[in-house]
Amino acid sequence: MKENTEKKFLTPKSENVSKWYNEIIIKSGLADRAPVKGCMVIRPYGYAIWEKLQSVLDKMIKDSGAKNAYFPMFIPESFIKKESEHVEGFSPELAVVTIGGGEQLEENLVLRPTSETIMYSMFAKWIDSWRDLPLKINQWCNIIRWTKRPYFFLRTTEFLWQEGHTVHTSHEEAKQEVFRAMDMYKKVFNEYLALTGIVGAKSQFDKFPGAIDTYSYEMLMPGGKALQSCTTHDLGQKFAKAFDVSYLDQDGNTEYGWQTCWGFTTRVIGALVMAHGDDKGLILPPQVAPIQAVIIPIFAKDNKPVLERVDQVKNILKDANILVETDISDESTPGFKFNEWEMKGVPVRVEIGPKDVEKDQVVLVRRDTGEKEFVKTSDVVNRVTDLLNEIQKSLYEKHKEFTKQNTKQLDTFEEFENQMKKDRGFVTAYWCGGKECEDWIKHKTKAATRCYPMEHDDSDIGSCIYCGKKNAQKWLFGQSY
Repeated sequence: MKENTEKKFLTPKSENVSKWYNEIIIKSGLADRAPVKGCMVIRPYGYAIWEKLQSVLDKMIKDSGAKNAYFPMFIPESFIKKESEHVEGFSPELAVVTIGGGEQLEENLVLRPTSETIMYSMFAKWIDSWRDLPLKINQWCNIIRWTKRPYFFLRTTEFLWQEGHTVHTSHEEAKQEVFRAMDMYKKVFNEYLALTGIVGAKSQFDKFPGAIDTYSYEMLMPGGKALQSCTTHDLGQKFAKAFDVSYLDQDGNTEYGWQTCWGFTTRVIGALVMAHGDDKGLILPPQVAPIQAVIIPIFAKDNKPVLERVDQVKNILKDANILVETDISDESTPGFKFNEWEMKGVPVRVEIGPKDVEKDQVVLVRRDTGEKEFVKTSDVVNRVTDLLNEIQKSLYEKHKEFTKQNTKQLDTFEEFENQMKKDRGFVTAYWCGGKECEDWIKHKTKAATRCYPMEHDDSDIGSCIYCGKKNAQKWLFGQSY
């Protein structure tokens, strides 16, 4: 057996979060840089995480009554321009096709930055009466938004997402759909990604272009920066009027539909990496880990008994629906293999050596804490199952506590400035709601409003932290990626 000489040391997370993050994405095999600037290649290990999230979310979406469809990624430029706020909001990020088949196109085509316009032109054809509503359509697809500052998963020119779009007969029903979608996303973050965050309304200056209101799930990442992880939008009737999404009500009157849209992207994989990873690599929550347990043999002169026990334990775990792999190659030392699988963030490592075979036991090691324990072979399924549940819960509680400890309520702008110069994090502070005021806050601190939390006390009002204007509401602030 020879030692693999390749080293995969990471820049310490505490030393440089950004550098650590980029290194861990490459070295763990999640993704790689693409030949096109601003784009990335999602490798099989990273895509397997996305597939698990897709599977979970797709079922929730279908259970809500939505159906999957697919729409073209080429959108006539005139469609984008039909809603004034929409085109103004997306113009800087648009990628436009002007030539097709070697000839100048009669009309430019925009590569899908989002699908409202192309979908709603079809909704107008499909909806005739109140009997056709509610209409709920979901699409899994790629999105193109040109970026000059790419960042693996968190910000890329092309990314993957799902986008749900619905049409209703009343504003109240549409708003219920907006909150239902956010509750769905919150469940995925909490129960699968082991992440917590704050749900709230975006400011009117930071909402989705063309929406009445936008709601987001804001999470805090190591390094003290905020990440907008998903959004839901109350579109009102603006797009319905622009694209004639109308219907005949029960009295025979023509009415416009009330619309919503909501989306969840591959950005969440970046959040997962950043929030849970450590100086050894990834730490994956068991619910989304492509591999939940890896078995590594500790070889001796006679490898046969060890390999037989490895195969036995693998089958036992596999029969219990635990996602398990073995690393039985003899070209690397066990120590090197330990490092490799720690880099990949596999939740549980199972070690089996000659002495373990003799004692009819295995060694279990937790990826999150490094704790080691000896377990009888007959108990391996129950103990691995318990460990996976414990790790899932522990990761969630750890991120929840991190968010709590790094959320500060501040009353003076001097405190605000000092906080953003040092530790950053979330800050709750009173804001008057004025754009000029927010612009000055951002200019001086690089922090902006993240959201007005859904869980708030209506009577909790005070003086704006910047301009001092009274009757200001308490908003969540933070610097962002």
